Amino acid sequence: MKVTKDDAIKYFEQFALEEDATECYLQNREIIDAVLYQIEEVIDDRNTIYLSDIKGLKRLDNRTFYIGNEKKFPIGCKSCLCGKGLNTIRKTNKCNERCKFCYYYGRMDIQRPIPEGMWEIGGTSFYEKDVDLLISIYDKPMGVAYAFLEPFIEIEKYYNIIKKFSDAGIYQHLYTNGILSNEDSLRKLGEAGLNEIRFNLGATHCSDKVIKNISIAKKYISLVGIETPMTPEFYDEFLKKKKKILQTGFDFMNCAELHLNEANMVNYINEPIYMCRQGYISPTWSRVITFKLMKMAEDEKWDIVLHDCSNYTKFARELNFSNRLNMWYGATSYACEFNSFPFKLFLPILLDKKFQFIGDKK
Repeated sequence: MKVTKDDAIKYFEQFALEEDATECYLQNREIIDAVLYQIEEVIDDRNTIYLSDIKGLKRLDNRTFYIGNEKKFPIGCKSCLCGKGLNTIRKTNKCNERCKFCYYYGRMDIQRPIPEGMWEIGGTSFYEKDVDLLISIYDKPMGVAYAFLEPFIEIEKYYNIIKKFSDAGIYQHLYTNGILSNEDSLRKLGEAGLNEIRFNLGATHCSDKVIKNISIAKKYISLVGIETPMTPEFYDEFLKKKKKILQTGFDFMNCAELHLNEANMVNYINEPIYMCRQGYISPTWSRVITFKLMKMAEDEKWDIVLHDCSNYTKFARELNFSNRLNMWYGATSYACEFNSFPFKLFLPILLDKKFQFIGDKK
């Protein structure tokens, strides 16, 4: 089924007024899916043009794009895309920043705490002393990640458990905005056996303090990277301090395509968006920033890996995970992160006179 752009506008303006968005979606799914497909078709066509301009483009098992030395490609991402999946360890439910792109935006103060003295691993609560039991029973994962939310708020609690997993030969990486890190804590993480650390440089507007901490991290931790959502603000701030950032000697940059949920969507109401493979919803400009940085890195011969951590990469990640779980062929948990369909979010791109469906162009 094909829908003209004019008709798509009429439909979505009408659907946006409906009180029950879920019922509206169910009753009009064929029309809605046709519109979403035609928007995505334009974005895919645009992406193909950008990618064709990056001559040194590489692929990791047909699952994601990157440029640079494969030896610097983050092993944490390899475990996610090609291994048994990303195993997340959670401890800290607080953060010292309030980023507009955060998936917990406006809800930071109501995040469920991890019980005192415990760690959440695979959705199960463990005391530190239980980790030996866990390691002795389960097959060794390819890697684990410390996420949710800012670990350096209580980083002293992390050293022992990192040491336990390190002694078991398990690869570990940790996410941080980098504000509270310092030479002492980074050294202790390295001594405990942390293999990889990722700084969300966009969370601090490329602060000089965090840039310095990236340099310090390289002294103690094998693989040091930047992972941040691609936003216009980050792009501008990065360019202003590009030389200083590159001089830190970091190994990779995960260029995350910003995707929206019911928490952070309030900050992007009027942005042009699209839906990728019936799942993540993102501003159309986010991945373009990735392409611009990849092209720049190639032309200027940056000695790092730039990874296109796009929605399509997330789609591949979930397929890999489902396959590892021996689920039925083609099964995936990749899905939209909205409880009811956000029709209003799609009006800006549909109302943009410069944006045309491919069929309408012809």
